[in-house]
Amino acid sequence: MARRTKEEAQETRRQILEAAEKAFYERGVARTTLGDIATLAGVTRGAIYWHFSNKAELVQAMLDSLHEPLDELARASESEDEPDPLGCMRTLLIHVFRQVALDPQTRRINEILFHKCEFTDEMCDLRRQRQAASVDCNVKIGLTLRNAVARGQLPGDLDPARAAIAIHAYIHGIIAQWLLVSDSFELQAEAERLVDTGLDMLRLSPGLRN
Repeated sequence: MARRTKEEAQETRRQILEAAEKAFYERGVARTTLGDIATLAGVTRGAIYWHFSNKAELVQAMLDSLHEPLDELARASESEDEPDPLGCMRTLLIHVFRQVALDPQTRRINEILFHKCEFTDEMCDLRRQRQAASVDCNVKIGLTLRNAVARGQLPGDLDPARAAIAIHAYIHGIIAQWLLVSDSFELQAEAERLVDTGLDMLRLSPGLRN
C-alpha cells in the first residue's frame, strides 16, 4: 500500500509539472496561477502545495529536469583526471544546442525561462536561485578551463574567471536569440561551428589573457 501511495504521489507530481509547463508556455509565468495549473492537471490546489510551495519551485523543478542527462559529462570535464577537458566541453555544448533545437520539451522549458518568466515579487525565490545557478555555472566552467590550461589545450596565461563569464554569456546569448527568432539560423545544423567559434575565442582572444 505504501509503495502504491508513493507511486501515486509521483504520478500526481508529474501531472502538475506537465500542466505547469503547458500553462507557463501558453500564458507566461506571471499570468498563470496555481489554480490554473490545478485545473489543467485535474488536481486540487492542496495537491500542488503538497509538492511545491509556490510557482518558483515549480519553475525550478522544470529546469532541474533539463540538467540531469548532462551531469555525468559536466562532471567529467571538471575533473582533474579528465585527459580531454576541452573536448568534453565541446561535446557538452554541442549537445546542449542540439537538445534545445530538437527536443520539444527542452525548447519549451527554455523558452519559458528566457522569454516568458518575469521576475516579479512572487518570483524573488526563483531570481535568487537563478543568480546562484549562474554563479555556480561560471565556477564549473572555470574548473574546466583550468583543467584545459593544465593539459595544454588553452593558453597558459588565460584568465579562467573572465573566460568562463565570456563563454557562458556567448552560449546563453545564442540560445536566447534562437528561441526568439528561430528561423534566423539553424541551431542544429550550426551547433558545431557555433561551439567552435566560442572555443576559438578562448584560444585566441587577447582580452581573455592575464
